[in-house]
Formats: sequence, C-alpha cells, structure tokens
Amino acid sequence: MSVMQRLSDAIAQTDGSNAIASAEWVIPTVQSIHILAIAIVMSATVMLNLRLAGLIGRDTSVRELARSSLPWLWWSLPVLLATGVVMIIGEPARELTNAYFWSKMAMVLLAVVLTILLQRFLDDCPYREMSPAKRRVSRAISLVSLALWLAIIFCGRWIAYS
Repeated sequence: MSVMQRLSDAIAQTDGSNAIASAEWVIPTVQSIHILAIAIVMSATVMLNLRLAGLIGRDTSVRELARSSLPWLWWSLPVLLATGVVMIIGEPARELTNAYFWSKMAMVLLAVVLTILLQRFLDDCPYREMSPAKRRVSRAISLVSLALWLAIIFCGRWIAYS
C-alpha cells in the first residue's frame, strides 16, 4: 500500500471526513465555490496574459491592468486552497491517490511562481519602457502561464474521471 493510500485511508477515518462525506450538500456546494474562484482566477489571468502577449488591449497600460486584475487572482487563491482542502478531507481517496491531482498541484505551484515573477517583472519597469528582449520574455512567460492555468483546469476536471 502506498504512502498516499495510507494517508487517504487515515483521513477517511476522521470525524471531519465522515461529516463532509455524509452531508450530501457539502461537496457540491464546495465544488461550486471552487469553480467560481477558478473563474475569477482565469478571468484575471487570461486578461493579463493576453495583454502581455500583445494579443489584446494594446492601448491599455499593462501596469494598470495588472494592478486591477492581480488582486482578484491573489484573493481567489486562498478560496481555492480552502475549498480544495475541504474536498480532500471529504473525498481523500479521489484526490490523494490521483495522478491528475498531483499534476495539478505541481502546475499550480509553477503558475503561482510565474505570476509572482511576472508581477515583479512588471513592477520593475513599465511595459512601454521595456526593451524588445524584455517584452519577448514577458510574452513567453505570459503564454506559458496561460497554458499552465488551462492545463490546471484540465487536470482538475479529469480528477473525477480517473
């Protein structure tokens, strides 16, 4: 038996897990909140990354867009964490023994690190003042970030099917 299976079994035996699993409304409600938070994160991420890639809103200041959209992302991530923890406690075997779950977690970590780097990158120099090389780097980071967030959604959805 794997470590994750043993951990999953141990969590499943807790009162918290049993309470969540036995209340039919908890998991669907938490999943709904999780999905709404994902929509907020994706809205902020897509707008900023497409702008940085130069695909939309070229007349909009990147710094202003970042200042208005990134707080939505940063405030939604704790909601995603809290709802994710509730789902893990309620259905530990479904999550902790699933390769899609662990892929999702690795990508979330990478996407958050990329977003932090991108935010610092933007704070250091206004986008319009960036050299062409720095703009290419910001475009590459933004496209990788966007691809990561889309892959995170894919993996999250496929947790239920594997």
